[in-house]
Amino acid sequence: MYAACAVVTVLAAAVYGAAAVANLIGHAYPKAEADRLGVPRSWMPVLGALLGAGALGLLGGLVVPGLGIAAASGLVLYFVGAFGAHVRAGDRRYGPWGCCFGLAVAALALRVVA
Repeated sequence: MYAACAVVTVLAAAVYGAAAVANLIGHAYPKAEADRLGVPRSWMPVLGALLGAGALGLLGGLVVPGLGIAAASGLVLYFVGAFGAHVRAGDRRYGPWGCCFGLAVAALALRVVA
């Protein structure tokens, strides 16, 4: 079970780390998503920092399990908030959100079980 936890954790950390970098450097995709969802662009560095902290926390959780649980829980809450932004904006394109949310839930579930 630990092997599955480690694989999902590293995959999730890579995905969220890449998303954090995209937010922090001002890549066009996160800017377009923020504009479409009505999220102020001034929030992009904060959202990127949260994703980056979650990614690092997931990796740290491979050594300190409690840290991984906290990081995965924070990422689940982050994506619950993202879902709220989609609903508020009337957006029904949930594909990328669903993948990211599912990955955070999987990382949390496997970290709790492992």
